[in-house]
Amino acid sequence: MTDDTGRSVAADQAAAPGVAPVPASSAPRRRPVTVPQIMGVLNVTPDSFSDGGEWSETRAAIERGGLLFEQGATIIDIGGESTRPGATRVDPEEERRRILPVIRELSDRRIPVSVDTVNARTAAEAITAGAVIVNDISGGLADPGMAEVVADAGVHFVVMHWRGGADAPTEYRDAVAEVRAELKQRIAELAVAGVALDRMILDPGIGFGHTPEQNWQLLRGIPELASLGHGVLAAVSRKRFIGGVLPETASVLDRDLPTAVTSALAAESGAWAVRVHDVPSTRTALTTWAAWRDGGVIDREEQ
Repeated sequence: MTDDTGRSVAADQAAAPGVAPVPASSAPRRRPVTVPQIMGVLNVTPDSFSDGGEWSETRAAIERGGLLFEQGATIIDIGGESTRPGATRVDPEEERRRILPVIRELSDRRIPVSVDTVNARTAAEAITAGAVIVNDISGGLADPGMAEVVADAGVHFVVMHWRGGADAPTEYRDAVAEVRAELKQRIAELAVAGVALDRMILDPGIGFGHTPEQNWQLLRGIPELASLGHGVLAAVSRKRFIGGVLPETASVLDRDLPTAVTSALAAESGAWAVRVHDVPSTRTALTTWAAWRDGGVIDREEQ
């Protein structure tokens, strides 16, 4: 969808954290559905935990990214290295070989793209290829050059809470308070390094070094994290702790339903965006939540 200047509305929304305000009129005839951004996951890898290998070929990945956008994703988050527990690190050159053609093609189609990487050079080349967001699970700690790349480019930066990755210790006395404090410190460090405050998006690191109980506590604590003054990304899709609400025989794909429900609850808590593999189910959940919130007034053209 485009505005009256011909620009992509989705691209403008992706470039500005924060859910668009609901129009002021208390009883409009038609009102846009205002929901969090939907970040569609596109793993261009052979070994991701839920869809490894499905989109590892360039053409298949491009087609998948286009489909996710058509289904309602406002941002496509493209990664070339699996971050699942126990995953083998990928050479950054191989990472770039996997993702840059995909980023370039989707960006040429005016589809907003985020690059999921901890490598500064990969981020820099992805930005040149068209990425408008850098999503770094280390919050810039894995590569000392990341802050400079992001600051110089002026793109948005997803700063994830990180104590060393998915296999890191899970010792917390108060997970929400400690994650909030550590993110606050990281924000200050990145600001000193030149990253603009209004370009930072926070990610509490769901599934990275946290117990299932801590993951749920962090999701419930989204308002406290948002009080730092930045948008919050809820990235829970298909993660193991989500499977804890399902029967033991459930598959990874069965986690899409509780992912969608959790996405709606994250929206209610004020999340700026949700990151998901299955866009249609989450889009339906968010539209349903918006209808509940707004008294059932939905603009069909915005769906």
